[in-house]
Amino acid sequence: MRHYEVIIMVHPDQSEQVPTMIQRYETLIKNAGGTIHRLEDWGRRQLAYAIEKIHKAHYVLLNIECEHSTVQELTNNFRFNDAVIRHLVILRDSAVTTPSPIFPI
Repeated sequence: MRHYEVIIMVHPDQSEQVPTMIQRYETLIKNAGGTIHRLEDWGRRQLAYAIEKIHKAHYVLLNIECEHSTVQELTNNFRFNDAVIRHLVILRDSAVTTPSPIFPI
């Protein structure tokens, strides 16, 4: 299995749905035999530039270990979810478990 880092930007009007979305993605990863090494909900943050006249977004970071087919299913879910403004999936060499510097403690 490979290690991935996933960042999701959710529309600020849909912030109350973020815990449900996280739970759904966690279930999808775990049912496929993957593991979640790090999960951080960064909350609402200012965007560097407006996306479709939106100036803030709710950020979520996941470091996961799973098969490529699971990542494809995740990105497919992101693509067809209207609440997800942007998403980024990066292939990592190893699992990252330390808190990120941007994460509010």
